[in-house]
Amino acid sequence: MKELEPSTNEREFLLAALRQSARIDGRNFYDFRTLRLSFGADYGAVEVQLGNTRVMAKVSCEVIRPFQDKPTEGFLMFNTELSPMASSAFEIGRQTDEEVLVSRLIEKAMRRSRALDTEGLCIVAGEKVWSIRVDIHFLDHDGNLVDAACIAAITALLHFRRPDVTVVGEEVTIHTLEQRNPVPLSVHHIPICITFAFFDNGERVIVDPTHLEEQIKEGDMTFTLNVHKEVCALSKAGGIAMEMDQILQCSKIAVVKVTEITAQIQAALDADAKKRQISRK
Repeated sequence: MKELEPSTNEREFLLAALRQSARIDGRNFYDFRTLRLSFGADYGAVEVQLGNTRVMAKVSCEVIRPFQDKPTEGFLMFNTELSPMASSAFEIGRQTDEEVLVSRLIEKAMRRSRALDTEGLCIVAGEKVWSIRVDIHFLDHDGNLVDAACIAAITALLHFRRPDVTVVGEEVTIHTLEQRNPVPLSVHHIPICITFAFFDNGERVIVDPTHLEEQIKEGDMTFTLNVHKEVCALSKAGGIAMEMDQILQCSKIAVVKVTEITAQIQAALDADAKKRQISRK
């Protein structure tokens, strides 16, 4: 089933609003939609709601043999699933360009930026390491899947706990949750994706585009940064050309947004930890 294109009236109305420094959902140009984080009963299960866009991330782990050339490194893998439930544009078993782009951006943001300490996943060098898998499911598509997926993935990794392990000689014992408290992953930093959309030859720049805004945009760009102002990745897949001062301006806005989102993630994790502590008592 093919996705419906925006009508001429919708296109003209959205562009007219932008030219009057307004967005049709009432936000300012650099405002994110309301971000909500909710956690499942299991560690590492997170649902992110960014406006009407909903993404769920679930972390799981297993013990496997490492690569011979990297005997002390564990694995971090991402699996993205865009189903027709999220949008009529997606079909089961057929990857769209958008799905490929989202997968690559998450991979760049998390794995290549070394957000997770993969050497800390080693159990016995050359023999046993943890393989961490993050499954990302897109439940509702109302624009900006990349940012929502990135927030879901890093929050799930921060929330996840793997089973504790005891190594005596060559004997490895993996303890159940009843025997020992599970162990958090060693996360070096928190990369967050911030997506910008451009209109009117780059004269109008907005943050966190909705699905309608994405359909009408002339180009986009995604910054991946952390609170230390380190650029982990920068993606611009086609669209209009950008001036250097525009890119620098976007980076300054992204730094502010990353700080706000990181604080919200930490607050949600702290609140969930307190809730679990009370329920155990």
